[in-house]
Amino acid sequence: MAGRFSVRVRATLAATAVVAVALVVTAIVLDGVLGDSLRDSAELDASRRASVTAELLTATVPRQPTDPDVRVMPAIPADAVAGVAVQGPQVASPVSPRWASTDYVVAEQPVLTEDGPVVVASRASLLPAAAARDTLWAVLLPGIPALLLLVAGLTWAAVGRALRPVAAIRRELADITATDLHRRVPVPQAGDEIAALATTTNATLDRLEQAVGQHQRFVADAAHELRSPLAVLRTRLEIEPTSGPELREEALADVERIQRLSADLLLLARLDAGEPPETADVDLSQLAAEEAAQQRARTEVGVALRIEEGVVVSGSDGQLRRLVANLVDNAVRHAATSVEVRISQNGAGAVLDVVDDGPGIPAAQQEAVFDRFTRLDEARTRDSGGSGLGLAIVRDIAVRHGGTAEVVTGPPGAHLRVRLPWAPVAATTGATPTPRRPSWSSRV
Repeated sequence: MAGRFSVRVRATLAATAVVAVALVVTAIVLDGVLGDSLRDSAELDASRRASVTAELLTATVPRQPTDPDVRVMPAIPADAVAGVAVQGPQVASPVSPRWASTDYVVAEQPVLTEDGPVVVASRASLLPAAAARDTLWAVLLPGIPALLLLVAGLTWAAVGRALRPVAAIRRELADITATDLHRRVPVPQAGDEIAALATTTNATLDRLEQAVGQHQRFVADAAHELRSPLAVLRTRLEIEPTSGPELREEALADVERIQRLSADLLLLARLDAGEPPETADVDLSQLAAEEAAQQRARTEVGVALRIEEGVVVSGSDGQLRRLVANLVDNAVRHAATSVEVRISQNGAGAVLDVVDDGPGIPAAQQEAVFDRFTRLDEARTRDSGGSGLGLAIVRDIAVRHGGTAEVVTGPPGAHLRVRLPWAPVAATTGATPTPRRPSWSSRV
């Protein structure tokens, strides 16, 4: 039912209901306290009158009271009142029930005079107390609804004023589309929760604009990458009847390049979609050794291994194999004569280092190399160079496995490092990671 009303209506109803309950309880308590106080005051006044009259009767020169609300009557012996068990003074009240009605309170005081024991009875009217309570309710009955209306109006105005920035944020968000993600919602001057909401919304829009821009650049770069080999392939196929085996091999090479690029794009799409990989314990040492031994185009570049045995991580065997392959392919492509693959371990997990003796990566571009379709050597032809997706895939796979990928600044040549966490078996059971075994080196 509450969901049918706006926040403004619900806040107003809640505030009004709370104040209404408080006012009703306060009115009832005030009426009871006022009634008890006035009755106590009347009883005190009746007792005071009885005491004053008793003093007049026992004075040296006795005088009779003139107050119409005071009576002096002979005392009735207690044993004369049938069926009444008497305690205290052996007298009983002779006051008439009509005189002491519910509109009065009566105070009695026995007095011993020269003419014998008497009872002084004094009464005080309760009508002023009833009139005071009637006056109280005459004020409260119209006052409480009026006060509730005032509270409801003030709450409605205050909540509306507080929610005005939220309405502005909503209107701005409703107008923002994919073509104008540069727009931002207004941030209120007051540093309250709504200002924090606006700031968070703008930060989200920043990330969204960046993601959409990256996606648009990715699509444009992918289309550009595919357009060139497809055009070349079409030309070669059109002249295929007059071509020889050499042109056929070039066409097959173009098809293979398109297949590699399509596979890279598909893998990146899966990584962007957050598709969970199949998780298992992977022997990174064995995997790196197998990938380093693969035959590559530049046979003159040697790949050396310096690997600690038994380095196990948790993740997808296929994705981790692709990570190692991309690192080695990238190093071989840029190396002068040699590449070194290192596997080590520390307290946090496994460390994979791939080092080549090529020209290296400038410090200003050490982060840019992990962007998609990034080529440091713009003079290279697209046929001889890579697609610019290899290191982007490396970082995405490393991040998906809870690790990192970075460029290590050091001696001439490129040095790329990937850190991966331990397998969850050791992490969840509290077991100590596999002790370091003697490393072994080889050259393939």
